[in-house]
Amino acid sequence: MSKISSSESYVIWEEIIGKARLEDGREPLFRGYFEATIFAFENLRQGLSAKLAKELAGSGLEESALKKIIAESEHNKRLVSDAAADIKATLDRDSACNSPLEVFLFYKGFAALQSHRLANHLWLKGQKLLALLIQSHVSNCFGIDIHPAAKIGRGIMLDHATGLVIGETAIVGDAVSIMQSVTLGGTGKESGDRHPKIGCGVLIGPGAKILGNISVGAGAMIAASSVVLKPVSDHTIVAGVPAKVVGNTQTKEPSLTMDHHFRYNPNVD
Repeated sequence: MSKISSSESYVIWEEIIGKARLEDGREPLFRGYFEATIFAFENLRQGLSAKLAKELAGSGLEESALKKIIAESEHNKRLVSDAAADIKATLDRDSACNSPLEVFLFYKGFAALQSHRLANHLWLKGQKLLALLIQSHVSNCFGIDIHPAAKIGRGIMLDHATGLVIGETAIVGDAVSIMQSVTLGGTGKESGDRHPKIGCGVLIGPGAKILGNISVGAGAMIAASSVVLKPVSDHTIVAGVPAKVVGNTQTKEPSLTMDHHFRYNPNVD
């Protein structure tokens, strides 16, 4: 997956502003809303910071404290570039999405993921209780539970995202697409490193459960409602309960095409 540069982050923000101005002219009721959420900010960093403060405002922390926490994280430029990559990924892959403005304002998967990125930043700095507070708030508000220690790459699309659970030692590579009600969890019997490791370009279908410290190879596809208990090789399709290999992917990164169809191949072990 190509990197998102600071200039591309600027372009994305300009596209967001342009679409907001267009909609502002069509619907006067949005005027004050866009002024507060978009027009008041010069770039994605400022807009994202304000958005996170708003999203986390019910966590029990005062807004002034939230703004201070977020401002202190702003030196981490990756938070902004990753957010830009996530917006682009959602716009490119979600057929229901018409503009980056929609992703930025309304997609709770995007909001939860950016909140997780902030929580992970705090976790790595040793502010673990604060990170857990953010996790708890996001879980309560959005029904999306991502442990702040989980490592998540860039260019991620969380489609709908309701019911998503990602455990503490899980790792998700770049350019992964994850549908609703997915669990990257433990088996309940392990301690320590106990959660899945998802390779780059993987597509995980709705309702899939991947359990234990197992690897899912790059470019693999997990079919809807599958229960995965064993490692999955690169560019392999698995389906069923428990999941079994049913074929090989036709593209390098099925996460980009979002094609959940597959044809069972009895000759694939």
